[in-house]
Amino acid sequence: MERLRRKIDQYLIEWKNDPDKKPLIVKGARQIGKTEAIEHFAKKYYKNIIEINFALQKQYQDIFDDGYEVDTILKNISLRNPSFEFVPGQTLIFFDEIQANINCATSLKSFHLDKRFDVICSGSLMGINYNQIESNSVGNKTDYDMYSMDFEEFLWAKGYKDNQIEDLFEHMKNLEPFSNTELSVMFENFREYMVIGGMPAIVHKFVTQNNYSGTLDLQKQILLDYEEDITKYANGLDQGRILNVYRKIPTFLGNENKKFQISKVEKGARSREYVGTVEWLVNAGIINISYCMEQPELPLGGNYNPENFRLYFSDTGILIGSLDDEAQADLRNNKNFNTYKGAIYENIMSEMLIKQGYKLYFYKNEKATIEMDFFVRDKDSLIPVEVKANDGATVSLNHLIDGKKYQDIKYGIKFGYKNIGFNGKFYTFPYFLAFLLKRYLREK
Repeated sequence: MERLRRKIDQYLIEWKNDPDKKPLIVKGARQIGKTEAIEHFAKKYYKNIIEINFALQKQYQDIFDDGYEVDTILKNISLRNPSFEFVPGQTLIFFDEIQANINCATSLKSFHLDKRFDVICSGSLMGINYNQIESNSVGNKTDYDMYSMDFEEFLWAKGYKDNQIEDLFEHMKNLEPFSNTELSVMFENFREYMVIGGMPAIVHKFVTQNNYSGTLDLQKQILLDYEEDITKYANGLDQGRILNVYRKIPTFLGNENKKFQISKVEKGARSREYVGTVEWLVNAGIINISYCMEQPELPLGGNYNPENFRLYFSDTGILIGSLDDEAQADLRNNKNFNTYKGAIYENIMSEMLIKQGYKLYFYKNEKATIEMDFFVRDKDSLIPVEVKANDGATVSLNHLIDGKKYQDIKYGIKFGYKNIGFNGKFYTFPYFLAFLLKRYLREK
């Protein structure tokens, strides 16, 4: 089977063709396909590739010790490997696992000013303060956030063509309901995606063998690999506390409240003992964080409570892997989920929003009479986004749209197991269209 097509493929081509390009840092969690995508691109478009993995090839750790001039660095690399050829204009230097050598970031300014060689760095950024890289290379790099496969990439993996995905968007844009066949087939695809997640190795296994066999084992293995990474890379912070938070996420998601509470992570724990643990997991790309808004009004970024938040897995397949063994089969058969059903649908929506570049915000008032899962915005209004696992009432959504005091809210959006519709107040879309939301709001 041919390799899985990824969105970064096109981005890398555009980056290479930019005459003013800067060194590129591809950030993201472990095992999402960063290295594979960069290597594939490099082989196709460069005559010479210099690939150095700072985690596996310890002999290159000292290449920046004599300073950051490009020629000095190249000389030190050549001492380690005389067969490397550095041909200006035809060479890509690929520094992988840069979290294992923070000095690499400082060298990017020299490479940027020198302009003879293209440079890409990649890393999971586990256990490093990204501000450190930022200050070492400010203005001399471009960042690209990579994630596990989104639903569109999953559809590509299953063989769907661009024109078929364009057809989905046309339905959305024109508010044209799907036929029963279209709806049932796409919901089936979406359920598959939700059960296995977007980790490339798992998607590859699934589409190659055309069944779920072995996918749960892979999910559980990735969960264990992340635990191992935490113990390996969590310098300075208490590894045990990061592991405590990581292991408790499914429990919080299963609660009706879903709010993250330190007291539930460890008996008698205080917030100050856990400072930095959540940020560590967010920076590592393992989890996404959603903040509670003080009021449902604009601006989104300056109007939330940093102490009140919910945590989601960055890949819903990993959440499935963290539940009991029967959970995956239950979700495939769409039964037995109770409180977890809502959590899984919320998790997949959080993931689909993040993968489009959104930050996550929710709202719950003091009396808990109004609660909204997510908020996004268009040019001039705040848009509540409701995620419905069951076909229940939309009390909060109606309240926010009708309420006189919510001036910034003009309409809402509801995702569920429903066809496309608009009732004059909110748009209803099937779950599988959520990956197109940003484009829809831009072109609407």
